Amino acid sequence: MKLLCDEMLKGLARWLRTSGYDVAMEPDGMPDRSLIERALAEQRVLLTRDRPMLSIRGANQVAVLLQSNGLEACAREITRKLDINWLLDPFSRCSRCNTPLIETERPAAFPPDIDQAFICPCCDKYYWQGGHVERMRLRLEYWQAEFR
Repeated sequence: MKLLCDEMLKGLARWLRTSGYDVAMEPDGMPDRSLIERALAEQRVLLTRDRPMLSIRGANQVAVLLQSNGLEACAREITRKLDINWLLDPFSRCSRCNTPLIETERPAAFPPDIDQAFICPCCDKYYWQGGHVERMRLRLEYWQAEFR
């Protein structure tokens, strides 16, 4: 399942990417019609909290309206509506640009206790298994267990 999040759901989009989903985001201020056209063209599910967007032709084919406020509530709602698997393929995509990560050699500047490193071939951001990843993984595991 490929997703597209509008500007109101950027935080949710980053967590979905962290889970392994292909999630596109448009820059702030994109017209609603453009979001719907992109979702249709790329066969993406458009996630939005923008109720008026549903009145645009074609929106009902691709848009899922989230009623909730806040990250946790939206995560719970999307899990139920789209059967989201929060443990699909954790930490396999760049949270910044959505590109799949590739394993790379540990850069010399990294601490010596870092065994495995990944890089985004698009934006050159490095990723590694640190304490922050464990905290994020715990959150994903909680969502997987609690929201189903």
